[in-house]
Amino acid sequence: MKQLYDDLWQSERYSSGILNTHAYFLQREQGNVLFYNTGAAKDLAQMDELGDISYQLLTHRDEVGASLAEIKKRFNSKLGTGKLEVPFAEKITSVDLAFNPTDTTLEDIQIIHTPGHTDGSVCFYYDSPHGKSYLFTGDTLFKSNGNWATFVLSSYGGSEAALADSLVKLRELSPDVVISSGFVGDVAYGEVTQNEWISTIGDSIKNLRS
Repeated sequence: MKQLYDDLWQSERYSSGILNTHAYFLQREQGNVLFYNTGAAKDLAQMDELGDISYQLLTHRDEVGASLAEIKKRFNSKLGTGKLEVPFAEKITSVDLAFNPTDTTLEDIQIIHTPGHTDGSVCFYYDSPHGKSYLFTGDTLFKSNGNWATFVLSSYGGSEAALADSLVKLRELSPDVVISSGFVGDVAYGEVTQNEWISTIGDSIKNLRS
């Protein structure tokens, strides 16, 4: 894994066609968190060295894979995702935390319900004591050849209207680093200023509503 910040590591890249993914390991005093999913043996071994996993958090069903069961067994971690995404994860292993729309926090991690890419997508926001705030967007907002993009999976209950409304929620946040699970090209995440963030979200909403 590659260390990005004092408390955040990025997994090896997994690619399928033009789509790439990383998982992210967050070190916290309350217990470490794995965002998204990885099955790479080197990643899992390094997580062991860094101090185990308390939670694995998924933003939506596209992050489901066979390694969910391996991670849960190896680390005795709790798996969490949005309630509407649970049936997809439970094809692999049991889900410990099914986030309802009324669930807004998991300890010091903020849960933002962001339907639109799928009907049950969620995002996670963490204000690090090391000085950076991280927003894990899944595929609600992702990097495509260096630019921010959106994509609606209507077959999974997603819609442009719902996604635009969800982006309005995200605009209220103040992330320093925005981290998607899937991405196209070589850029997997981005640092943003508040003005850049507001502009990015505004442009994305405009495109969805046009």
